[in-house]
Amino acid sequence: MRTYQDIDTFSEWTVEEQNQFSLAVTKGLIMDMVRKANSGHSGGPMSSADFTQILFTEYLNFDPNDPDWFNRDRFVLSAGHESALMYSMLIQIGWLNMDDIQNFRQLHSRTPGHPEVEIPGVEATTGPLGQGFGMAVGMATAESMLRSRVSNLVDHFTYVVAGDGDFQEPIVLGAGSMAGHWGLSRLIVFYDSNNAQISGKVDRSDSTNYAQVFEGFGWHVQEIDGHDHDQIREAIEKAQVVDRPSLIIGTTVMAQGTANMEGDHETHGAPLPQDEIDATKEKLGLPQEPFYLPEEVVNHFQNRFESLGELVTEWHSNVAESCKDANFKSLWDATVGDNIGEIEFPKFEAGVSLATRKAFGATLDKFAKQVPSIVGGSADLEPSNYTGNFANTYGDFTKEDRGGRNLAFGVREFPMAAAMNGMALHGGVIPFGGTFLVFADYERPALRLAAIQHCRVIHEFTHDSFWVGEDGPTHQPIEHAMSLRAIPNFNVFRPADAKETAACFRLAMDKKESPSALLLTRQGVKVLEQSMDDTVEGVSKGAYAVLDCENPELVFLATGSEVGLAMEVAASMTDKKIRVVSMPCWEIFEQQSNEYKNALIPSRGAMKISMEAGITLGWAKYVGPNGLSIGLDHFGASAPGKDLAQEFGFTADQVESKIREHINKLL
Repeated sequence: MRTYQDIDTFSEWTVEEQNQFSLAVTKGLIMDMVRKANSGHSGGPMSSADFTQILFTEYLNFDPNDPDWFNRDRFVLSAGHESALMYSMLIQIGWLNMDDIQNFRQLHSRTPGHPEVEIPGVEATTGPLGQGFGMAVGMATAESMLRSRVSNLVDHFTYVVAGDGDFQEPIVLGAGSMAGHWGLSRLIVFYDSNNAQISGKVDRSDSTNYAQVFEGFGWHVQEIDGHDHDQIREAIEKAQVVDRPSLIIGTTVMAQGTANMEGDHETHGAPLPQDEIDATKEKLGLPQEPFYLPEEVVNHFQNRFESLGELVTEWHSNVAESCKDANFKSLWDATVGDNIGEIEFPKFEAGVSLATRKAFGATLDKFAKQVPSIVGGSADLEPSNYTGNFANTYGDFTKEDRGGRNLAFGVREFPMAAAMNGMALHGGVIPFGGTFLVFADYERPALRLAAIQHCRVIHEFTHDSFWVGEDGPTHQPIEHAMSLRAIPNFNVFRPADAKETAACFRLAMDKKESPSALLLTRQGVKVLEQSMDDTVEGVSKGAYAVLDCENPELVFLATGSEVGLAMEVAASMTDKKIRVVSMPCWEIFEQQSNEYKNALIPSRGAMKISMEAGITLGWAKYVGPNGLSIGLDHFGASAPGKDLAQEFGFTADQVESKIREHINKLL
């Protein structure tokens, strides 16, 4: 066996000897990172290392000088706890340095405990198990969509390394089902099946035959020895040419290569003891010095860089040649270039009663004609979400029609949201997804990761309050708007009418660093009299006056359908000076200047009353200690919406009575 003592003759070794020693160096880095941090995961990275090292050194296409090259192969470490393995790859590429590696899991380092998308070479923030898999499905979907439109300029693979924990999360089954149905042939997943997790052996809790399951989903499945390099290469090469997504199930050994702890589940989430590291390094032919990374091994890792550079140069040349065609350049700039430009809004007649979900559908139709990067669909609620016309116009994305822009997600809310994140991270598309607001709960882990990763995704959540009616409390969102507002860097839009809906949609597209949710009504609401330009200007501030006066005595703060209610109440309270403020987006309002915020909602001199068909928790921030919050702090009921409005006190007469009673109590 070759060891570090023979490194001076490295160039004379056989390729297999070079590969095995380089793999040993990678494992040494993994052990040292976790040991120095006294935190992290050792066993999993060592069992996944064979496949990952071969993938990076022999098959993965990327630009060594630009981690963001658009046509790069995407690599997603769904088993995000194996981050030490990922960082061992990135330092050998040159995108991380030794200081980064030695500061693993430390404050402000570029090597956090789980991979984060801001790090060069990391495609997605993973860690919550299963979501990396779901995002990879989205990346492969975006690649396939773009490939159908711009040919070989976008034609890369999406690779995933996943573990037992990923496959136990139901999102993998939902996302895997979608991928098989869509025939995502450029998606290749390596399942590191090492039969070990935190609490013990995997077979304590799971006996699923994933080969059969994924074959049933329409995947190409191979079962290999995950440490046999020839089998790994053969499996990758087969996966690259089949016309289905590929699952490579690699039977591996936890902490493979260690001196005495192979197969030990306790290596999953802990550093190896120092004496075990010392013994393992001796077994692998490594010196005892920590963070050993000789130049010879780095050069071996980078042996394809010259050919990769040539591949990238040729690609840029092909792009330049293709863009000589004006029509192609326009499409390229709008998709890959993410240049939305000026777009025309739909027209809505003032005074007409129109559900904001219908307004969303009309806006989607209008915008999609002008913005070819808009793609998406509904979680089997097309008639309710009003995305059906989009589907009919642009067709479903299928195995047979890669050019379809509509995604029939089926009843898979969480996989839909995770895939949307992956599509946004891939780039070239602006994804939207529709469902009922009450089912935002199913999506929440992906909504949170969208915010963490600054994904520009647009969630259409219809049926936004008790006005859902007869479907009853299970389908009537009460706490959901506030729950979404609790997510940092997540824009929650609740538009008052059709014009605000269109303005919110456009603003959501412009917010490239934040995900957005549009909460939309089932019932009709009157279109406000103000112009579209005034609406756009107001919405862009997050909150603005739709009915104003000098020195108001009362300030009504409302969102969505309750803006119309607030205006109706104001019209009947002629003895009071009232300002009605529509607050379609708290998050954007909070970004305005203190001068604007205080002028719109004065801290003194006026009583504030909030109106929203949901929980009142949170409104105290704006109404203050003497204000009044009119809402719903209990679950709904099954009845027609108008009957529920009467039952829950959401008619103009009832609201006026509550306000006057509150004023009298304070006097």
